[in-house]
Amino acid sequence: MRALLPLLRTGWGWRAGCPAAARLPRGKSAGPGPHRAMAFYRTEERGQPYSPDYRLFFKNVAGHYISPFHDIPLKVDSTEENGIPTKRARNDEYENLFNMVVEVPRWTNAKMEIATKEPLNPIKQDAKDGKLRYVANIFPHKGYIWNYGALPQTWEDPHRKDKSTDCCGDNDPIDICEIGSKVLSCGEVIHVKILGILALIDQGETDWKIIAINVNDPEASKFQDIDDVKKYKPGYLEATLNWFRFYKVPEGKPENQFAFNGEFKNKAFALEVIKSTHECWKTLLMKKCDGGPINCTNVQVCDSPFHCTQEEARSIVELVSSSPNKGRNKEEEQVWHFLGK
Repeated sequence: MRALLPLLRTGWGWRAGCPAAARLPRGKSAGPGPHRAMAFYRTEERGQPYSPDYRLFFKNVAGHYISPFHDIPLKVDSTEENGIPTKRARNDEYENLFNMVVEVPRWTNAKMEIATKEPLNPIKQDAKDGKLRYVANIFPHKGYIWNYGALPQTWEDPHRKDKSTDCCGDNDPIDICEIGSKVLSCGEVIHVKILGILALIDQGETDWKIIAINVNDPEASKFQDIDDVKKYKPGYLEATLNWFRFYKVPEGKPENQFAFNGEFKNKAFALEVIKSTHECWKTLLMKKCDGGPINCTNVQVCDSPFHCTQEEARSIVELVSSSPNKGRNKEEEQVWHFLGK
């Protein structure tokens, strides 16, 4: 426990070699066809759903706990160097193939999100003023109107001003709206094609919203760029813009604003934003910038100073599953204080 406390307080680990069994599969495919990302990852629930103590942890194919923020590769088909993709994809298909971590299934209201400030970054339900958060139904819709989630290994740097929006980032991974026909599950990891991007300005911060589609969707082959969404799903982009404009109004907040007058930018623009935020994430993981409260504890990125062992990762999860009110010693109380309990 004593050895674990410094890691929990600061996210600082130490350099160590990654065993081969701990490395993530690379998701390669010989050609076009279905991609089964979830086979590489599974989830484990701790606590009761719709409670402040609920956490959804991630494991890799070897059964080791990992961070969905830092340990799942951004690109599906890439050669990894200590967990960070470094090699360009082989063709256009794979150049536009990314992993998405699903946080909120379509038509649901609970505001589930990757806990960026907690060790191993499990998914939890966001809370404000001690109350769990739910988004309002924006007429005529029920809950979120897409499968909503994040691109791993991206970070919108709150200290870096975006040249195109003139606003700094919102300190989170990039959000992604998946527009396929299937309702996905919280914690699923799927392969998506990027189609475009919307620049929401939230309280003076850039909060990018990627538009993408599950590559396993029956109609995925029709969608190559943002104009295809206008063609094959008429009204969907307009509904998306209105949803983001009004979803905080029922909380008493003003309408959200957008860069580019609410124009959706195309795939090429979106890929450049993703590339930039991935570079910001690399800087964060290598401790070359101030990440503030962001917890960078990871199991796969062996060169990162925040790297931890599989045993340490398991200890973190076991602490979360212990009773929040009984049987804690002084050191466990310090850990729970770090976790905000």
